[in-house]
Amino acid sequence: MTTTLRATGRHMGGSAQNKSQIMKAIRIHTYGGPEVLKYEDASRPQVSAAGEVLIRVHAAGVNPVDCAIRAGLVQEIFPVSFPWIPGWDLSGVVEEVGADVTKFNKGDEVFAIPDTTRNGAYAEYIVARESDLALKPKSLHHIRAAAVPVAAITAWNALFDTAQLQPGQRVLIHGGAGGVGHFAVQLAKRKGAHVIATASAKNHELVYELGADEMIDYQAQKFEDVARKIDIVLDPIGGDTQERSWKVLKKGGILVSIVQPPSEEEARSVGARGAMVQSRPDGSKLAEIAKIIDSGQLAPVINRILPLSEARRAQELSESGHAHGKIVLRVVNHNGGK
Repeated sequence: MTTTLRATGRHMGGSAQNKSQIMKAIRIHTYGGPEVLKYEDASRPQVSAAGEVLIRVHAAGVNPVDCAIRAGLVQEIFPVSFPWIPGWDLSGVVEEVGADVTKFNKGDEVFAIPDTTRNGAYAEYIVARESDLALKPKSLHHIRAAAVPVAAITAWNALFDTAQLQPGQRVLIHGGAGGVGHFAVQLAKRKGAHVIATASAKNHELVYELGADEMIDYQAQKFEDVARKIDIVLDPIGGDTQERSWKVLKKGGILVSIVQPPSEEEARSVGARGAMVQSRPDGSKLAEIAKIIDSGQLAPVINRILPLSEARRAQELSESGHAHGKIVLRVVNHNGGK
C-alpha cells in the first residue's frame, strides 16, 4: 500500500528524494552495559502506514526502563531486534504526516511516548502513531517537555487509574525527588492528598517545594517507624523497600509498584491490595497533562542535560540511582543545529 503524505510545503519528489536519508542515533547491537550504546549513522525512518507521523526529535528523556532493556533484564516483557534505538520520552516537531492523520500538521510541536515495540527516541527522527502524540505544553521548551511523558503518565496511572486517589487520603511516595516521584508528589497534592515522601536530606527542600507535607530521610530513619495509616504507597524502588512498605498501610490500603509485582500473600496478610503499573503510549492522557502543566500546577524537574552523543554518560547517571528529577538528551540546539 502506498501511503499518501499530506502537503509538507515542498514537492515530495526530485530533490527531496535525493536528500540524505541518514540520521544520527544511539543504537545497541547486543545487550550489555552502557558501553554497548553506540552513537552512529542509521537509516532515517519513513512514514509507511496510515496514521503515522514523522517527528524531528529535539530532545529525548532518559528513563530507568531504557537501561533495563539495554541490559537485557526485561526481554520477556520488552523484546527488541538489533540494532535497536532506545528512548521512550520525546519532544519534537512534526516533519511529515501520513494518510488519515487529522490532529497534527507539519510544524506542530509535540511530545509523546512512542510505540514501545519499535525503535525509540534517542535519534534525530522517529515515526510515531498519531494516537500516541499530544501537542507539547506551550509553557515548556523541548528539553523540559521531553522529561514529562513516561514519568508523568506512570505517576498518573499509579495514583488515579489504579489507586483511585481521593482528597484527604494519606499517600507515601518513595523516591519523592526521583523521575516518577517528583511528578507523583505534585499530582497527589493537587488532588488534595496528605503527601509523605522519602528522599535524602539534600533533596528535602525540593520535594517540600513540590508539595510534600512530610519528608522522611531514608538514610537516617526507617520510614516504617514514621509513616502510619497510609492509604496508598507508591513504590518505584522494589526489593526491601517494597517489603517494608506493607507495615505502613492501613486495612484496605494499596501498594502500587512500578518496578516489581507486589506479593499477593503479603497484601492479604495485612488486609491490603497490591498492584503493578507501567506507562503506555497515550496521547489523550498526555494532552490532559499538558493542560495541567500550562496552568502552572505541574512542572518537570531537570537534573542534567547532555547531548545525544553522550547517552552512555546519561544512562550511567540514571543507573547510579542518586539523580533527582530527570536526565534529558538534547538532540537539536535552540538554533536548530544538531
